[in-house]
Amino acid sequence: METYLVFKDLAIIILFAKFFGILARKCKAPQVVGEIIAGLVIGPCLLGLVQQSDFLLQMAEIGVILLMFSAGLETDLKELLKTGPIAFLIACAGVFIPLLGGTLLYMGFYGAAAIGTEEFYKAVFIGCILTATSVSITVQALREMGKLKGRVGTTILSAAIIDDIIGIIVLTVVIGFKNPESDPKMVVVNTVLFFVFAIIIGFISYKIFKKVDARYPHTRRIPIIGLAFCLAMAFIAEKYFGIADITGAYVAGIILCNVHDSEYIAEKMDINSYMLFGPIFFASIGLKTNIDNLTVSIFIFTICFVIVGLICKIVGCGLMAKLCKFDFEDSLKIGIGMMTRGEVALIVAQKGLAVGLLSPVYFTSVIFLIIISSISTPLLLKVLYARDEKSGKVIA
Repeated sequence: METYLVFKDLAIIILFAKFFGILARKCKAPQVVGEIIAGLVIGPCLLGLVQQSDFLLQMAEIGVILLMFSAGLETDLKELLKTGPIAFLIACAGVFIPLLGGTLLYMGFYGAAAIGTEEFYKAVFIGCILTATSVSITVQALREMGKLKGRVGTTILSAAIIDDIIGIIVLTVVIGFKNPESDPKMVVVNTVLFFVFAIIIGFISYKIFKKVDARYPHTRRIPIIGLAFCLAMAFIAEKYFGIADITGAYVAGIILCNVHDSEYIAEKMDINSYMLFGPIFFASIGLKTNIDNLTVSIFIFTICFVIVGLICKIVGCGLMAKLCKFDFEDSLKIGIGMMTRGEVALIVAQKGLAVGLLSPVYFTSVIFLIIISSISTPLLLKVLYARDEKSGKVIA
């Protein structure tokens, strides 16, 4: 493919994403909903103006990393530490219930399988896909509404990060039974080692940034160094510890969230994200959708897969939040905030394709779950927060 063709794709994505984003705002919906719909419109599902490519995938990955870095910068560290234990319990429920629900769904369609058989592992793998949570879309919706720093927003953010780590461990365990070369114990060890590394490097980096910030306050070198630190942490997390790069980016933001110029860094990151990388990431979700190979049986399975995927997250996370003494409204917000699926679900699905635990025909089901959850979550959160404001409730 000629290099210059990517400019055409970028121009189309940016224009359509912004147009549909503005349209979504006019309809009182979060802008991210419009950007995802834009991807559906210009992708193979409808107009076919833009095709998914390696370049766009890499640009989208930068988009989600910048978004998670910004989320980390805007996090209230004290609130995060306070909600940590609760977030862990919510994340555990948010993994177990969807894992069970997805496994039973597959067995309901294709029959119960004996433990240890190939079909049993395929059923469990469907559950593994449902364990993933995409924090990026919820983060963007909460940021647009100004609710990211509250108790509910921080709990969702913390739980989603922990959720993905637990989900990846479960995935590795399942693959480990099928593939003897995979070592589930090493995943747990590497995860612990990464967070030990993050604490050590975080302490050193924070001290360095604090000194640089004091000497050169509010200068452009601060966000530039911050961006380099974010990308380095994303690389180190994925390359050396096997942890998702978005977790590394989020940790980088957490490390710098108490630096004096953290808001200035976030402001500069937001320009890049708003202008280019954010629209590409959200539109890319729609670009992945292709319904050419959809049969009636797969369509019925897809509908059930989406319903089970959404309900299991709401029930699992929402019920645990209620047990952790959140009121009903806030528990519902947490359950709904945790039901988005995105890049991690795609990574899990692609891993399943690679090891033979997932047939390609079910990839469409995963895409539909991502699309529907990505559009419905911001809309439902907006409705719930709007209802709170009308009732005069103090929003945590």
